[in-house]
Amino acid sequence: MTAITLSPTKQLSLELNATQTLSVLERCSTMGELKQIHAQMLKTGLVADTILVSKVLTFCVSSKYGNLEHARMVFDRVNRPSTFMYNTMIKGYSENNKPETALLLYQHMLDLSVPHNSYTFPFLLKACSSLSAMEETKQIHAHVVKLGFGSEVYAVNSLLHVYESSGRMEAARLLFDQVLKRDVVSWNLMIDGYAKCGKMETAYEFFKNMPTKNVISWTTMISGYVGAGMYKEALNLFQEMQIEGVKPDKVALTSTLAACSYLGALDQGRWIHAYIDKIGIVIDPILGCALTDMYAKCGDMEEALEVFKKQKKKEVALWTALIYGFAIHGRAREALDWFETMQKVGIKPNHVTFTAILTACSYSGLVDKGKSLFESIERVHKSRPRIEHYGCMVDLLGRAGLLEEAKGLIELMPVKPNAVVWGALLNACQIHKNVELGTKVGKLLVEEDPDHGGRYVHLASIHAAAGDWDQAVEARREMKERGVSKLPGCSAISLNGVVHEFLAGTKSHPQAAEIYRMWDSIAERLEKEGYKPALQNLLLDLDNEAKEMAINQHSEKLAIAFGLLRTNPGTTIRIIKNLRICEDCHTVTKLVSKIYDREIIMRDRTRFHHFKDGNCTCGDKW
Repeated sequence: MTAITLSPTKQLSLELNATQTLSVLERCSTMGELKQIHAQMLKTGLVADTILVSKVLTFCVSSKYGNLEHARMVFDRVNRPSTFMYNTMIKGYSENNKPETALLLYQHMLDLSVPHNSYTFPFLLKACSSLSAMEETKQIHAHVVKLGFGSEVYAVNSLLHVYESSGRMEAARLLFDQVLKRDVVSWNLMIDGYAKCGKMETAYEFFKNMPTKNVISWTTMISGYVGAGMYKEALNLFQEMQIEGVKPDKVALTSTLAACSYLGALDQGRWIHAYIDKIGIVIDPILGCALTDMYAKCGDMEEALEVFKKQKKKEVALWTALIYGFAIHGRAREALDWFETMQKVGIKPNHVTFTAILTACSYSGLVDKGKSLFESIERVHKSRPRIEHYGCMVDLLGRAGLLEEAKGLIELMPVKPNAVVWGALLNACQIHKNVELGTKVGKLLVEEDPDHGGRYVHLASIHAAAGDWDQAVEARREMKERGVSKLPGCSAISLNGVVHEFLAGTKSHPQAAEIYRMWDSIAERLEKEGYKPALQNLLLDLDNEAKEMAINQHSEKLAIAFGLLRTNPGTTIRIIKNLRICEDCHTVTKLVSKIYDREIIMRDRTRFHHFKDGNCTCGDKW
């Protein structure tokens, strides 16, 4: 009888034969125990047993208590390592950020003519993917075919993964079309690859033609739609998923909540939240953050706060989502309070958190507080301000009318200012009618980003506000000559689970005739309140009557008319707009909230406006 001491609490005596050693290895739970067993194997000559050595290698590579260096030491002492041993070591190196070593080991395997099997290639190809080593991938692909594994779905899927993850969809498609054996993973990889490339039509064709779909198939398509900015399609597919009786995973739910956030689809977001509770899905930090973000961006901060408070584990992303929510709603004091609370409970703010809190200061005009927070990034938190933080500060100073100080900050930036930073200064020039500086900044932006229609429009608006119509027309003419188009205004309103979109000046909605009649009725009541359209900044070569007709067809006005038509008196109207709300629409919405006794919550490109009783929470500064 030979004694093996596994640990102070695990002592046993056994005959050190292969069967008993295998049993002990299977119960092994730490590297200390494994090393003791391996030492006994060395003493008794059992290191010649391929099965036992393979078990040792597997523990070292796969166990969370394993040790890759010890695995290599064991491997190097084996006289002729088996295919399984090589595969195990290749897997270990691939999964532990040592892809080069995995490829070198494969070369060693080839040099010694060690046989391959279908399990040799997946982790080898994972190493290629980590290195973006396309030449090596092609060589291994040739080996797969040459060695007769071209019909093995395990090897084929590994190749598809390398090609699709590196964007080589032509190679992936060629391989997919050539193989006879495909499984659901093969189809999912193709969908994922096309989705990553933004080719959602092709991705959907694969999805539609799949013999069998699983939850990953649905999730990949939904996530792909969200990544491509096709939010309505994502919601539609999620609804189809429900009809088909497929239970969504957390990734699908998180992606769909993101779509709700972008569309302002509060009804759908609430339904998803109720569904999560109904089927008993645990709301982890990622899902909790998605729900908080959805409620905040759909205009319901009270519900966002409720979700936040219920989360047991509050990570920095969740705190940031809440703070940013208060920021874009113009509730800076609450944003600052939560920012302070966050640090008191030991959560360190990251760069996104600072962007959120500086945004809060900017939208509420808290110049001194914003400056203090900006300085604290380096002074207190020992970090360097990023370009987005400089952008927030330029926006803060610019909105406050401190244009020269904002310009000075840009000139002192340690990195080259980007279009966002200059754009913040240009916006401030428009607000404060600083034509000279605005013209310089506008021309600089047009030169740096000549395909961005918004730059020309901004520049033209600055000239128009100053009464310099010749220069305003010149900016528009240059825009037209370069073939640059302005992003059309689009407003969306979600009712009863359906997102209704309105484009400025169009009549594409099924109820367009009723909507325009409703607007005529609204216009009459506005006129009685003394409203006069702000035509002075409308850069169209039209007479005043035609200009008035054009300004009355702005997308948010159509959405308001639709909301008044389709909702009960007293109901809050929620609208999402893709552009900054114009001065005239802002004035009109304030009046409509008073005349019709409605609260209207509107999210434009940068922030929320809560209109009620003829007032707006932005204080007419946006």
